[in-house]
Amino acid sequence: MRVLAMASQKGGSGKTTLSGHLAVQAQLAGHGPVVLIDIDPQGSLSEWWNERTAEYPAFAQTTVARLQADLEVLRQQGFKLAMIDTPPAITMAIQSVINVSELVVVPTRPSPHDLRAVGATVDLCDRAGKPLIFVVNAATPKARITSDAAVALSQHGTVAPITIHQRTDFAASMIDGRTVMEVDPNGKSAGEIAQLWTYVADRLEKNFRRTVFSVPTVSGGPGFGQRPAASGFGRRVVGG
Repeated sequence: MRVLAMASQKGGSGKTTLSGHLAVQAQLAGHGPVVLIDIDPQGSLSEWWNERTAEYPAFAQTTVARLQADLEVLRQQGFKLAMIDTPPAITMAIQSVINVSELVVVPTRPSPHDLRAVGATVDLCDRAGKPLIFVVNAATPKARITSDAAVALSQHGTVAPITIHQRTDFAASMIDGRTVMEVDPNGKSAGEIAQLWTYVADRLEKNFRRTVFSVPTVSGGPGFGQRPAASGFGRRVVGG
């Protein structure tokens, strides 16, 4: 199972939106089953997931303390990709998530405030010895600051060659638990997400370093989120 984390010190960088979109795109591209994990106390990703009717991606409820053991349980249950959303702050929780991840995606808006905030996230990845990818997100088409941001980010690490542009369809689709690929599969936004996932998936394979998980010391496994429609995981709670 591949483990991908979204991390950024700056709030509003688009971590939750990208987490949901990349998870769905990974599932559509045949890289599933995919499971989402939300470490952000705000719970925006879990709220979005609860609006969905599709069975996958699934959603696993866990804590930072149980994360490593629960990832192993999810691996044993057959999941191929875990996508972890993190809070907008540099905390020990984020360091713990990065430690168990194989690749970290850092969404960054093309603004001076966002660019100044990337250093702390880069330091955490360096400390854990984990590769990262910057994704220029919510960019204005043809704006010079977008290319300037990519150049600035390249001084700190790898920048994805696909830019995600600011469009209202991203926000609109997230309201009712969908993605731009499900609203308009032939649209520009859907195309960007598809290209970004292809790139991220390739980097996951190239940078894959198997994480050695300790034998779980907690009984049971992660609790799966509740969905109104039966999905195989509705009401299912394994462990405490």
